[in-house]
Parts: sequence; structure tokens; C-alpha cells
Amino acid sequence: MRIVVVGAGKLGYSIAALLSKEQFDVIVIDHDESQLEAVKNTLDVLTIFANGASPITMNDPDIRGADILIAVTASDEVNMVACILAKKHGIRHTIARIRDMQFMSEAKDYLKENFDIDLMLNPELITANEINRILMTPAALDVEDFAHGKIRLFETKVRRSSPLANIPLKDIEFPKGVLAGMIFRDHCMIIPHGDDCLLPHDNAYFIGIPEEIEKFSQTFVQRNARKLHRVVIIGAGRAGRALAPMLEKQGVRVKVIDKDPDRCRLMADKLVDGIAICGDGTDIDLLTEEGVAEADVVVCLTEDDKLNLMLALLARHMSHNKTKTVVRVARNEYVELMEKVGVDIVLSARLLSASEVLAFARRGGVVSVSLLEGAKAEAVEVIVQEGAPVAGKPLMEAKLPRACLVCAYVRDGEAVIPNGATVLQPGDRTILFIQTQFSKKVMQYFKGRE
Repeated sequence: MRIVVVGAGKLGYSIAALLSKEQFDVIVIDHDESQLEAVKNTLDVLTIFANGASPITMNDPDIRGADILIAVTASDEVNMVACILAKKHGIRHTIARIRDMQFMSEAKDYLKENFDIDLMLNPELITANEINRILMTPAALDVEDFAHGKIRLFETKVRRSSPLANIPLKDIEFPKGVLAGMIFRDHCMIIPHGDDCLLPHDNAYFIGIPEEIEKFSQTFVQRNARKLHRVVIIGAGRAGRALAPMLEKQGVRVKVIDKDPDRCRLMADKLVDGIAICGDGTDIDLLTEEGVAEADVVVCLTEDDKLNLMLALLARHMSHNKTKTVVRVARNEYVELMEKVGVDIVLSARLLSASEVLAFARRGGVVSVSLLEGAKAEAVEVIVQEGAPVAGKPLMEAKLPRACLVCAYVRDGEAVIPNGATVLQPGDRTILFIQTQFSKKVMQYFKGRE
């Protein structure tokens, strides 16, 4: 499959890197030679120095007739024009980055119908939705819903005081609709078996029926954990302006700090009871005055990764480690570092967006892909196709790679946690945990014969 990426910026680079690892035939177009040079020197892709929104570029033999075009330049208008031209030059599917929130909220359907855009990406909105989901589950590092909300993934950090720590999984009575699906320990993925134990500091992933997961998640909530009342957001950019109203609708008191007066005015227009404060988020006197130490959560959403880290550590210091911290990063490689130094939740907007593109590119029954642990593992929702090798036989006989676990499936609207004797049928919505390097091999078991 040939995929064209227009725009070699941070998001374009992340998407191209992910797709090239999947062994897609990737072409990256940009009119900035320095950005193209970085792609050329580090990724196994073809680069073209050109204007991605030009009909002359689209007529290039390497581009014309490609399978997918992904336009992720910094300009919404350029991305839309690139998608229109792509369809006129025989490219079957198009994806556009649309940063304007008004387009996403008021004209999404219009753009899809009239501009032939198959998938629209707004990294800031994707990030805001993700943070909102996580904050509404007190013990979670990550929360994902699959199969139209019938299956939920819950990630948490195992504490020393956890009642489940150091006990073999076979001796733990999990609720009927909950499965311990994956453990990340010392940066290694473990598909757990009965004799495995959850150890302090493990990142543990559980999957199951949402109501049961919701109740089960309380096992990991510290006794002194408070219901979410006060959130401070530092950074009134697009992600901040999307997140603040979401939290307000759920009864959370929100304060937003940003030193840009125009951004503060835009934020103030979005808030009902919350406050937008024009000031420097690194000013300790301002943070003290605005009660950052008493906040339940501080969310750092500035454009500067290093500043976000400093702000998070400052918030933890001022609250004596009582305040939960959430940081949005642009550079994926910072995720692990920030978690090591004490930031509670670190999200990469680029990885969240890239996972949506990856699911679209794989297609063939793949509904969604969630990249976990800095893209070392994936939670994948896939529909079992007619004639797939995994269909019609017990899972214990399907010879699936060890780096894969079938966690749950939905059939006729009912969610089920499988066992070795379970037989998957064509049409089943199946949720898998996969070690990323084996994802292409695993997907072949769920695809029909061509």
C-alpha cells in the first residue's frame, strides 16, 4: 500500500515513522528542505521537495494513484486543497489535519461530504478528550473505550499498598467481567498468566465490561483520594480551550493560566463559572495566590515540553506531592523521562493522532488502534473477517503469537471475556493486546483470505 504524507513537521514525521515501521510504502512531501532532510536521514521513506497542494505535484507518477493521502501541514486550507486534488488524481482515501475547532464542531459533516475528506484529525481535540476521560476515572493513567463503549481498557500504576500486589493472579478473585490483560514492568511487556504477580510500580492494564471496570478501578484509588473538584490548566491554547468546558460540564471548578491576553480572552468566552487568569505559569507567587497547591489536578498544556515538565514538578513540590499532574508533550521520547521523574500522566498528542491514522491505514477490519507505553504495545479493535485463520476454532488451537492476547469480543451486542475454549466467529468485534513489533503478523490471523 502506498501512502503519501503532505507535511514533514512533527506530526507528519511521527505518522511517517509509524507507517514505515509497518512496512507501508511511504512518500513524504514538503516545501521546507530542512524538515525533509530530517525525514530523509532517519526514516526509510521517499521524500519529495514540492508544494503538496499543487496539481503539478499530484500528477507526479509516485503520487498519482496512491492508496491514501494524509495532509498534516500547519495550514487547514492547504490540507483541504491537498485532499481535493488527491481525489481528482485517483488517490482513493484522504486524511486531513483540521486545527480550527469551529470547523470540527460546526462543519465536520460538510467538509466530509463536499471536500471528500475521509478522516479529520484535530490533535488538540483528541488530547482534550483523552485527558477528560482519564481525569474522570480517579485511579487511571489511561482509559479507552472499544466496541461502541461496550468494552473498556483501564491502565493504572500498582502502589505498594495495593491489595492486589504480590499475589499470584490465579489467587485473585477478579469480577466476572474483568481481565488482567497486560503488565508493563521495566519497559517490558508481559502477557500475564496465573502464576504472575502484580508488583509495586507496574503499569497494569485491565479490560472488561465498563460497569465492572468502573467498580474494579476503586480498588486502586488511594483512601485519601478526593473527588475531582478543582483543576488548574496552564496553557490556554486549543487543547486547553477544548478541555476546560468539558470539565465544567461535569461539575469541576476550572482555573486557566496563560500569559497571552488574547488566548485568555478566548478562554474566558468558553467558561461559565471558571476563571481565565493572564499571568506567568512559572510565577510561584501567582501559583500560590491562585491555590495551585490545593488543586486536585494541574494540567500543563503549553507549547514547550520542558516548561510543561517544570510546571508539573513545581505543582507537585508546592502541594507536597498531593496534586496529580498531567502533561501534554510534543516529543514522544519525553514520555518515559517525565514518568520517571514523577509526572503522573504524560500524553503525546502526536501518538494519539498517529494511532487513528494507523487504524485507518490498516483497515481490513481494524476499527481502532491505541498505542500504549510510547508505541511499544497496542490495544487493537478488529472485526474478524470471513475465512480468517482465527475463526471457527478454539483460541487455544489458533496458534496466535505469544506477543498477542485476545482480551474481549462483542457478538450480537454482548461483551464477553474469552478463554482458551472460546471460538471466534466472523463479524465478532475483538479487542487485542499486541506487542507493536508483531502487529502486522498478528493481524493476518484476523483477515480473510484475499
